[in-house]
Amino acid sequence: MRDFVRWGASAFARRGLVFAHGTDNALDESFHLTLWALKLPPDVPAIYLEATLTQPERALVWKLLNERLNSRKPAAYLMGEIQFCGLPFTIDERVLIPRSPIGELIGKHFQPWLTTQPTRILDLCAGSGCIGIACAYAFPQAEVDLAELDSGALQVAKSNILRHHVHPQVRAYESDLFAGLPAEACYQLIVSNPPYVPTAEVDALAAEFRHEPRLALEAGEDGMDIVARLLAEAPQYLTDDGLLICEIGGSQDEFLERFPHLPVAWPDFERGGDGVFVISRRELLRWLQKQH
Repeated sequence: MRDFVRWGASAFARRGLVFAHGTDNALDESFHLTLWALKLPPDVPAIYLEATLTQPERALVWKLLNERLNSRKPAAYLMGEIQFCGLPFTIDERVLIPRSPIGELIGKHFQPWLTTQPTRILDLCAGSGCIGIACAYAFPQAEVDLAELDSGALQVAKSNILRHHVHPQVRAYESDLFAGLPAEACYQLIVSNPPYVPTAEVDALAAEFRHEPRLALEAGEDGMDIVARLLAEAPQYLTDDGLLICEIGGSQDEFLERFPHLPVAWPDFERGGDGVFVISRRELLRWLQKQH
């Protein structure tokens, strides 16, 4: 088994594959694909790496490693699932591969910013639904809504609701930001990983990223078109003590240039990642009033 892991890692490095969808290096990617093909868990004892594979097993591993090599599809798409917040989520090319540092905030119950237990949470631009469903586990008394514009992505989110048996606690809505949500919808917590990549940067992305839906990445010339709408509309759907948490990833410079005086907090992450801001409804309203 270890020989296949080693061969895959070397082949991936020679071909110049890019790793940004759950792993960050060729060795880990090859390891996870090899174990997946053999239906073994990622925490398999090291002694099993010495195991001799049967001929059918060799064929399965060889096929999967070569598909990663030749298609440039991220491993998570080839496997059809990925872990987020310690939970397995079904994914395909209709949704972004879950990798948000917001997962670390969920694990900490959004402390120190969230001061009360939320009774209603919104995952906006939900994609696979991983953020909202992980929030449902973290806050079992809260109702969670998933809002997603793309019908294909919404189908994936609904499949994950079923997979985790969280209906009716979690409901999914086809919605252009807030437009398709119930009229009475109001949330203590809105969490969003919206599109935030400038158009020119999307065009220059590595082949692995081009397997992800462009609609979930691209957001205008500076990447801030969706974020601007989100900031303008969110106060109508937040409670007085509500909180907005939004990821903008590597577009932090564009964000600061477009919204230079927005009083946001930037959490630090122990497990890597950045570009997530936190702002209360009160601070957001105050800022919006100054814009007029």
